[in-house]
Amino acid sequence: MTILWTDGLIYLLVIFVTVICVFISQKPQFKRPLQKISSSKTGMVSLLILVFFVVIGLLDSIHFKSTENRTHEIISLLDYWAKPLRLQSEKTYSSPFSAYLYSKETITLENGKTEWGYPRLKYGGVHLNDPDNELSRDVLYKASIGFIRGATLVLLFTVLLWSFYHDRDKAIFKSAVSKTVWLTLFLLVSISYMLIYLSSYYHVLGTDKVGEDVFYQAVKSIRTGLVIGSLTTMIMLPLAIVFGIMAGFFRGWVDDVIQYVYTTLNSIPGVLLIAASILMVQVYMSNHAEDFNSLIVRSDMRLLFLCLILGVTSWTGLCRMLRAETLKLREMEYVQAAQALGVKQSTILIRHILPNVMHIVLISVVLDFSALVLAEAVLSYINIGVDPTTYSWGNMINGARLEMAREPVVWWSLMASFVFMFSLVLAANLFADTVRNAFDPRRAEQGA
Repeated sequence: MTILWTDGLIYLLVIFVTVICVFISQKPQFKRPLQKISSSKTGMVSLLILVFFVVIGLLDSIHFKSTENRTHEIISLLDYWAKPLRLQSEKTYSSPFSAYLYSKETITLENGKTEWGYPRLKYGGVHLNDPDNELSRDVLYKASIGFIRGATLVLLFTVLLWSFYHDRDKAIFKSAVSKTVWLTLFLLVSISYMLIYLSSYYHVLGTDKVGEDVFYQAVKSIRTGLVIGSLTTMIMLPLAIVFGIMAGFFRGWVDDVIQYVYTTLNSIPGVLLIAASILMVQVYMSNHAEDFNSLIVRSDMRLLFLCLILGVTSWTGLCRMLRAETLKLREMEYVQAAQALGVKQSTILIRHILPNVMHIVLISVVLDFSALVLAEAVLSYINIGVDPTTYSWGNMINGARLEMAREPVVWWSLMASFVFMFSLVLAANLFADTVRNAFDPRRAEQGA
């Protein structure tokens, strides 16, 4: 097993989030917000979609050296399972569910003659004898088989889960929220199984300029989006929490220094800072080529450094909000009473200030996640994001620029990246709204 830098951080992040979830579930003050989240159809459905993306990202974060063709290439568990999609590349563009290339070429017939037409694909639809007449019927037939198999898996899982619960606990599954979540899970698994089954016979979302499967690229890009959104958030959280609470609680020269730091940092154009930092990393890797002899190691280091830069430049907004909230909490009666009784300042910060600003932290974490996923797409579009060899929605959009100018238009790369990124960001934003409504104390007072 090979552990990359981002893999190790992802494992630590999973452990950290698990511990936090267990800790929050045991605290009585979080009982009402958690119940409100669990009773929200929108919140639970969006959380299920996020978990679905996270599972794919985790499968793509388990790396090992492959012995295929004796190359010892570093691949992930997802790459291993998606071996046909990874290795079965065509010559160039092909549209979704097509059996032919997208461009006309000179074709040599069996009798030795040549003609101008669309050549057959090497892998996509190769099982068809007459694609013009068989394609539509075959796609519908195989889509039905894949959907039925996926649906059967969900139904079997549901029956097993139902059999393990006692009669008094089965009422949970009869609620409107449970039915909505089950229906979403049913559609997710069934459609996913259908797409995987179809991918064994066709290029579901077509191929790109070098003949690589676009569906494979879009799925592989999930990990990049999750890494950018999660690791960057975890980097900026300690800075924002520590500096924000210190500035609001201690005030005086501490507040002045912290305000000077984040005001100065905000004055520097973020794009220029990121571009300069990425250039420094590229120069360092070029001067130490022996330490980065693998493309995946080089791209992983650049991805990690991009997370660090985004984390360093994005903590100022949350810091300002925490400073303002701490200034208000500092004047509350229970904090003043604790100071009058001689309670240590560190104890006041940990037991009175920090728990009462956590609702702001939780809301900001979920909101910043979706913003950072979109930021990666923008930065990769202007070539200062992740490495060009890294699978990401930004790189797919960047590559689709020239494809949109072709005649006929090659639209599927842009469409695939848009649909996947839109699904992840929409789910994150909907879940963020649910978290905000649940943890915002002002909404709780109003009975919202």
